[in-house]
Amino acid sequence: LANAKVELPPIFADHMVLQQQTDAALWGKAEPGKKVTITTTWSKTKVAVTAGEDGKWFARVATPVAGGPYEITFNDGDKLTLKNVLIGEVWICSGQSNMEMQMKGFSGQPVVGAADLIMTAKPSTPIRSCNLKRVKALDPQDTCEATWYEHNPEGVFEASATAYFFARKLYDVLQIPVGIINVSWGGTPIEAWMNPELLKKEFSGELKLGHLDSKVWPEKNPKNAPGVLYNGMLHTVVPYTAKGFIWYQGCNNRKKFEQYKRLQPAFVQMLRDEWGNQDMGFYFTQIAPYKYEDPNLPHSGYMMWAQAQTLAMIPHSGMATTHDAGEFACIHPADKKTVGDRLAYLALYNDYGYDIFEVNPPIYKSFEVKDGEALVTFEVGKKGLCPISTELDGFELAGEDKVFYPAKARVDKNRNILRVRCPEVPNPVAVRYGMKNWSVATVYNCFGIPVSPFRTD
Repeated sequence: LANAKVELPPIFADHMVLQQQTDAALWGKAEPGKKVTITTTWSKTKVAVTAGEDGKWFARVATPVAGGPYEITFNDGDKLTLKNVLIGEVWICSGQSNMEMQMKGFSGQPVVGAADLIMTAKPSTPIRSCNLKRVKALDPQDTCEATWYEHNPEGVFEASATAYFFARKLYDVLQIPVGIINVSWGGTPIEAWMNPELLKKEFSGELKLGHLDSKVWPEKNPKNAPGVLYNGMLHTVVPYTAKGFIWYQGCNNRKKFEQYKRLQPAFVQMLRDEWGNQDMGFYFTQIAPYKYEDPNLPHSGYMMWAQAQTLAMIPHSGMATTHDAGEFACIHPADKKTVGDRLAYLALYNDYGYDIFEVNPPIYKSFEVKDGEALVTFEVGKKGLCPISTELDGFELAGEDKVFYPAKARVDKNRNILRVRCPEVPNPVAVRYGMKNWSVATVYNCFGIPVSPFRTD
């Protein structure tokens, strides 16, 4: 393989998964002007493409229904063959540390259930994971080091925990191969993952973009500079054919929550434009409660609500709430299964026809005041909110003086309404829920999906 003239980006390798029933994108390099013939063991049809003056070639190959393993051969006179290729469902998984965190955990920060899943992993389970190397770059790169893993103890050990639990739930339900491509780096803001040209066009007045023209790295946090992780990592995966994206990011943008309401929709539109598919699902994880510098400061709550508001701005999107899955003293919660499962529920509901129950979190819709109570209405499924017949904490009410006091809530007989009352606020004008760095979930839908924190002020 090392002497073959055809060169493939590392994202194309043995053990990879290609999206089923599509025209899957393949690309690479060869001698300029040389014809590259692509053959597969699932089809008698050959695809031929000619390398351009720069040596680059691009092709699309029709894929069958899920199955495998198969082989793909690239021939320009010398043959290069990829083996043990599966056809199934492919998802791009990106974000910061809670997506990057592997099943092996971080030092002193484990993943619940990982030991058993690692030890019992069998290659016969058709889940494959791919990790991209962490690379920052001032210019868009063509390739990034990447490693595909089979479903064996080593492979599960190295897999993103959030993405692995997502893939495992998809496989358990669909019973077909699943591939997850992990493109993440801890402690990074969303703008680091965005196309520099988009940032210059839409956010030049509010983000520091000088490094993109000067080609000089900023002295502070260079990996967080706008555009540089798009250049070094995400750009190298475009347009690897996939069903959709899962995204776990936001902690590094939480103090600029209003800006995030514009950044995230722009980011998603960028993904869909560059992949050439406006129907790709985008399912993201709401940041989890954590103490940060002060558990009573409101930034996390404000950010959670900002993230929830982007749902209305992004078609074919969904949000996995983690209000009940955070840890007070650890920003990397050990429970990654809850997050991965909820992301998978969203994909199964929206993309695979499993609309059995309401997988979306209840979202604040409106409120009115009646007899000294705030009647808060939610967008929630037919079964409504729960628990019923009990007082619920975590709420605050404010009157005209804009001073918030702790309040109690109850689920109304109309199950999509909460009645919120506080003796100190006889005439409420605003209501809040979970507007702190650390807060505890108390309200859910009837399938255990927490209400998103919200504010009306």
